[in-house]
Amino acid sequence: MIEYTFVGKFSLEDEANIADWVTFVLDQEEKELGEINYIFCDDDYLHEINIKALKHNTLTDIISFDYTIGDVVSGDIYISYERVKENAENLGLDFKEELHRVMIHGILHYCGYKDKEDMDKLTMRSKEDYYLSLRTF
Repeated sequence: MIEYTFVGKFSLEDEANIADWVTFVLDQEEKELGEINYIFCDDDYLHEINIKALKHNTLTDIISFDYTIGDVVSGDIYISYERVKENAENLGLDFKEELHRVMIHGILHYCGYKDKEDMDKLTMRSKEDYYLSLRTF
């Protein structure tokens, strides 16, 4: 099950299509959908979580809490729509494209992909690009 929560002035287009896409990605990664909660919020809300939960005093676009057990993927994915918007503008990208990248990035972490080392970053980006190219919406 995929659920969406909105904290602040944001709404998501294509909720059902995104859920189908995320489920498809999990199928491709040979994982099973458990419970995924996407929580969209502003910078201040996510910054507070970053400080309290992770002891990081920085802005970020995504924080995920992984509850995956075995191949059943579950977790809470907090996304700052303000940070995604600014990142998209700075990179010259479409907001929706960057939002979908961040959304699938969290899922790929739950599938076991990392992004701390250079090689891992390349693998993660390649997977993101691949799954973004397969969207049908």
